[in-house]
Amino acid sequence: MKLDLPPTLPESAEELSTLRQRFPADFVWGVATSAFQIEGATHTGGRGDSIWDSFCRVPGAIADGSNADVACDHYHLLEADLDILSKLGVNAYRYSVSWPRVQPLGQGPWNEEGFAFYERLLAGLERRGIAAHLTLHHWDLPQALQDQGGWVNRQTAEHFARYARETARRFGARTASIATHNEPWVMATLGHEVGIFAPGWKERKAAMQVAHHLLVAHGLALQAMREEGCPAPLGIVLNQSPIHPATDSPEDKAKARLDDGLIVRWYMDPLFLARYPADVIEHLGSDAPQVVEGDLALIAQPLDFLGINYYTRAYASAGDPANSTREKGELTDMGWEVHPDGLTELLVRLNADYRLPAIYITENGAAYKDELIDGRVHDKDRIRYLLSHMSAAADALEHGVNLRAYFVWSLFDNFEWASGLSKRFGIIHVDYETQRRTFKDSAYTYRAFLAAA
Repeated sequence: MKLDLPPTLPESAEELSTLRQRFPADFVWGVATSAFQIEGATHTGGRGDSIWDSFCRVPGAIADGSNADVACDHYHLLEADLDILSKLGVNAYRYSVSWPRVQPLGQGPWNEEGFAFYERLLAGLERRGIAAHLTLHHWDLPQALQDQGGWVNRQTAEHFARYARETARRFGARTASIATHNEPWVMATLGHEVGIFAPGWKERKAAMQVAHHLLVAHGLALQAMREEGCPAPLGIVLNQSPIHPATDSPEDKAKARLDDGLIVRWYMDPLFLARYPADVIEHLGSDAPQVVEGDLALIAQPLDFLGINYYTRAYASAGDPANSTREKGELTDMGWEVHPDGLTELLVRLNADYRLPAIYITENGAAYKDELIDGRVHDKDRIRYLLSHMSAAADALEHGVNLRAYFVWSLFDNFEWASGLSKRFGIIHVDYETQRRTFKDSAYTYRAFLAAA
């Protein structure tokens, strides 16, 4: 597979160097992906179905009618893709293990052919001097466990802990970090309350129980991995945003506080304060989750790092949640506002409210309507997005936040969940017909930034 590599972009060299110098020399710079979004090979090597394989078969569930059966075919193009990482110049790669690839039923026998793929991935990263940052669960729960109730069933948390223990036993000494879950709010709320993500449920009480069981699973997994003697730093990845009232009305301000409770504090409080926010519990009433004695202490055991995924700020409206009266600025192809100051605001606020471990920005990026013209993708909007958010990260550092890492989302254009293949987040363009990879201008800019003294 040929990869065109014209010279790095010269026009912003001084700006890149100035920005680069705002970060410590040992700062971690990487890119991120997830298994279901790039691997393909969904019926290869003994892999079992995940809930997203099943969801893709639901008519109308995926906007463009596509699926991830092939996606970026990363499973078959692994070595070439690792060469791309090396050419990009990053020192870290965040990826996820597909639970159904290594344990097709989510319990019972391990699939050695599945583990062998991640062994090849790790070995390839090691040969190239790139640190591995592993995520255990990026939404692709084995369908066999969903058939038994999925995350509504507390036993799934116990199965997850056994999977975490086995993965840490095999790979823990070779990874720079292990995260338990990616974005539990998305799995709970979008998957079980709103129903636009797998498994497509629409029941708030179930969603809140799922949110709790995901945190219980996180706690059990930390215990299991530490009992196994795993030397890698352990943590969890949360998607978060500052939430602003749409207007200055008391009703909108109250709604912003509640939404902050449901999205930010619902996860941060149990992780760092061993409690759920009282105002949210009161609001939920009979929809509040069942909490077993000892659960909150289990959830709140120490973290080595906290991963934060940031894309935009959010607005809250008591009248029409879908229609903010605040004027928004530039929007990405997802319809999300470009607001880098929100990243600084969020990190500084969390740093003030909680006793935090090291912070990694585990995802930050934007989708745009990229066009491949004469072998190039001139994605100036993405370049501005990334550089402005890196600057916002540097601002957070200067405000005393213990920020250690930044990962661009994403390395490749990929299967963007319910949007299918229609949204492009990558700094590497993927032609899904030919699987040809092409560096976008943003990839050259990131490479030049990483090389800047």
